[in-house]
Amino acid sequence: MPEGPEIRRAADRIEKQLTKGIIEDAWFAFDELKDYPPRLIGQQVDKVETRGKAMLVRFSDQHVLYSHNQLYGVWKCHAADKVPVTRRSLRARLVVNGRAASLYSASDISMWPADRLDEHPFLARLGPDLLSQAVGEEHIVQRLMEASFHRRGLGGLLLDQGFVAGLGNYLRSEVLFFAGLSPRLRPCDLSEAGRRRLAHFILSLTWQAYRTAGVTNCPEWIEKAKSMGESRRQWRFSVFERQGLPCHRCAASLEKINVASRRLYFCPQCQSM
Repeated sequence: MPEGPEIRRAADRIEKQLTKGIIEDAWFAFDELKDYPPRLIGQQVDKVETRGKAMLVRFSDQHVLYSHNQLYGVWKCHAADKVPVTRRSLRARLVVNGRAASLYSASDISMWPADRLDEHPFLARLGPDLLSQAVGEEHIVQRLMEASFHRRGLGGLLLDQGFVAGLGNYLRSEVLFFAGLSPRLRPCDLSEAGRRRLAHFILSLTWQAYRTAGVTNCPEWIEKAKSMGESRRQWRFSVFERQGLPCHRCAASLEKINVASRRLYFCPQCQSM
């Protein structure tokens, strides 16, 4: 499943597609949204935001289209008169200046008044979005020590969208490796410097993955991995997908375990308790 950086990049494409004119056409597959197309025609898309893995399309009439891709949903941008060739089911389409943004296969779609968006049951449970909201390292440090989080193992906590929204499985492994922390440690086990180092990499690697289309590795380690014949699936990461390969930092063999029912990759030497 795509993580926050991938959803934010998709939102950027949709925003570019839809924010430079008025809505010429709109269509929704679900009966509960059938009344909205005539109301949206002539309106504008003001902004496209993300909240973790959810997307928010904000309209000038103060309504917001919420969608969550879940496992199979995908947005496609295309010319309105050239329908994409796909076996996926169309769920929503918005057209501006002859260009369309179409949502396929997603089932979690709804329309909300902007001033009631915080009542959405999924959004209400989310922590701050690292890419669409103003989140600094200090804010993350403070959240690490909140009662809901400070005694939880880092391996599970970093997947909890209620802690921060947008982190997922590959970012979890990468953040813990660069921070030099075992997934078994808890925020309360760390020194103040350790919590700040963790907060730094939570934020910086999420932004790096957004800017580089999912590459979280260091340039010098990427060149080293390429010289060893690693595929992009491996060299884009420092540890994720690299089980059995040498750690770029210490040359120990990288390992894989399951934490919170998801695979986690780590260096047993660099990330020892």
